[in-house]
Amino acid sequence: MNKRPEEIFNFSETSDACIKCGKCIPVCTIHNVNADEVTSPRGFIDLLGAYKNGKLDLDKNAKDIFESCFLCTNCVDVCPISLPVDMIIEQVRSDIAQKFGIAWYKKAFFLLLRHRWLNDLAFKLGWTFQTCGFKIKADINSMSSRFNLPMLKTDRLFPSLMKTSFLNSHAENINNGGKRKVAVFIGCLANYNYKDTGESLLEILKALEIDAFLAKDQKCCGAPAYFTGDFDTVDANAKFNIKYFESFGEDIEAIIVPEATCSAMLKIDYEHFFHDQPEWLKRAKKLKDKIFMATEWLQHYTHLEQLLASKKKDMRIVTYHDPCHAKKMQGIHKEPRNLISKNYNIVEMSDPNACCGFGGVTMQTEKYHFAKAAGVPKAAMIKKTRADVVSAECSACRMQINASMNYADVKTVFKNPIELIAEALRE
Repeated sequence: MNKRPEEIFNFSETSDACIKCGKCIPVCTIHNVNADEVTSPRGFIDLLGAYKNGKLDLDKNAKDIFESCFLCTNCVDVCPISLPVDMIIEQVRSDIAQKFGIAWYKKAFFLLLRHRWLNDLAFKLGWTFQTCGFKIKADINSMSSRFNLPMLKTDRLFPSLMKTSFLNSHAENINNGGKRKVAVFIGCLANYNYKDTGESLLEILKALEIDAFLAKDQKCCGAPAYFTGDFDTVDANAKFNIKYFESFGEDIEAIIVPEATCSAMLKIDYEHFFHDQPEWLKRAKKLKDKIFMATEWLQHYTHLEQLLASKKKDMRIVTYHDPCHAKKMQGIHKEPRNLISKNYNIVEMSDPNACCGFGGVTMQTEKYHFAKAAGVPKAAMIKKTRADVVSAECSACRMQINASMNYADVKTVFKNPIELIAEALRE
């Protein structure tokens, strides 16, 4: 669909364009766990059109409906005219936030995401005291609550905290031979929780003799705030990151991101967000050609594939889950498979493209029953493959899939493809 931003964000324009074909219904993540026409893509579109035309009040019922979307973009993927349902829901969530405010615990979380030093302090304190309230499962970087509390049930897995973040564990400039140099945007979960992702990426860059600039002043990409409607946080973080990226020297040939959601936010959603700020839109567009998901860049711009082919075959079976922000938003799905398949046996699950059910901050807090239900089929698919490892280039998917497998007693272990590649290079 070729539409101007002013048309896309005019809810009635998008609503009028919907032909009500229903192709979006079978693939809609929320409709599959809450079979109500209202909570379906064409239901959202109709309500947004009515809201724009003054026929629908943005009351608590409407708020509840619009916050139930997983923003998985399955509907956009199958829509004959690619209606941007996710984009207009992201916009109306800003209206919701302005009218009803944002819950205090979300405000506290987004405050941390705006200030790296405060985030470092909070996670350091969290690591110090986490064993008081949680049982640690170090082998999968996860933990479960010792007590049954709201949002903290004893059978639910959360990412455990690291003593020292990835960014604080290394010098900012890492010399691996000086032939080439890339910047690393690590993402919050990989920085504070799933540290092996970043460590593995550094191993790969060392093997390729590519210098790494860890860009320690980077802020959160803003995705959690964007999907929640806190546009003030998005505006602050996005502008900071753009200015920061612009300051990198010409010797930085790429900014690589081992996270699908962060990469999609930096490369695609910054454009959506700045649709009404021409100067920042131009600057965001100028940078996008330098931003890559890690496996995308490693396959297309290095000799990693050939290097992996020279290593031993690992007999473990790997099944791959396609993060929504990788395949559907960025078209990245062959690259991680191409790299992994050099050393591992890949067995595809029945629907690797199905959303795992993470859904963002609101879904993980106020509507977790939906996230839990959406995770059931994904855990069943993984179990059926009998895979030793399930992989996805997304830490949000990792958090959700680990929880889903825990509920279903699936013994498969989750690893980012970057971790699997680093393991293969050690042989």
